Amino acid sequence: MTINIPTKADIEEAHQRIQPHIRRTEVMNSNDLDKLLGANVFFKCENLQICGVFKPRGASNIVFSLSDEEVKNGVATHSSGNHAQALAYAAKKRGIEAYIVMPRTAPEIKVNAVRSHGGQITFCEPTLEARESTLKTIVEKTEARFIHPYDDPGIIAGQATSAMELIQDIPDLDILIGPVGGGGLMSGICLSARIWSPDTRSIGAEPKGADDAHRSLKAGHIIPSIEPDTIADGLLSSLGEINFQILSRELERIITVTEDNIILAMRLIHEHLGMRVEPSGATSLAALLENEIDIQGKKIGIMISGGNIDPEKFDSLLS
Repeated sequence: MTINIPTKADIEEAHQRIQPHIRRTEVMNSNDLDKLLGANVFFKCENLQICGVFKPRGASNIVFSLSDEEVKNGVATHSSGNHAQALAYAAKKRGIEAYIVMPRTAPEIKVNAVRSHGGQITFCEPTLEARESTLKTIVEKTEARFIHPYDDPGIIAGQATSAMELIQDIPDLDILIGPVGGGGLMSGICLSARIWSPDTRSIGAEPKGADDAHRSLKAGHIIPSIEPDTIADGLLSSLGEINFQILSRELERIITVTEDNIILAMRLIHEHLGMRVEPSGATSLAALLENEIDIQGKKIGIMISGGNIDPEKFDSLLS
């Protein structure tokens, strides 16, 4: 099977295409946190992105790259929340319908966000099989265009723009760390690092209770995510085929992180940067807290992928 991997031109075109629909998020740093970690750590704050997450980059890129004929019946996807609201947002901007399949266990804050952008939600059981079968029924009924949450070159190119911006703003990074769920963001990070900062090491971060990507890369084939157990609800997906191929070639390693370190990372970001981030968004910093790599004196980029968490849940996790 031929794998279509986004090129430098694809990522640059994606960045140009999505400019009217996203924010160029800021990069933040804390001297106190640097002293605590013993490294110079720069946070790309995609929690401050439209929809509170990096996902509108990929969703906007693909929705606005399709022809009127291709999206005349709208778009459809399955998602636990962040891709769902990003696709609903992009569809609303394009003036088309968005049909979203969500597990009934999806966080209320993410369900409400999808609805706020006009997405038509169908709930299903919280299994990949249920998500895919429900989506199949929706697509057959509506003839909407299926937009995969992460296993699509257009999505990956869009997500890659976040790392491209970080590298432009903070050149000569020693290490760039991002979270790994389905692999769309981490694939984009790896591609941008290789293209614009080839000496930068790309490292993934994944919860120990949802470490299918870690196991997949070690085994040399995709191992599905079955009954993952983590507070990082945005990192429950199995790796996509394109994502697996990119990460197999480009990713140095994945550091698996404990739930305690995810919560500690959330606390550190809150205390030193003044932001509430969701567990998935804090997983990259949690990787540093595992002490598995030498970071002393290093210049490190951390991707905060999202900040969509109910304040009460945030407070309860940190209590």
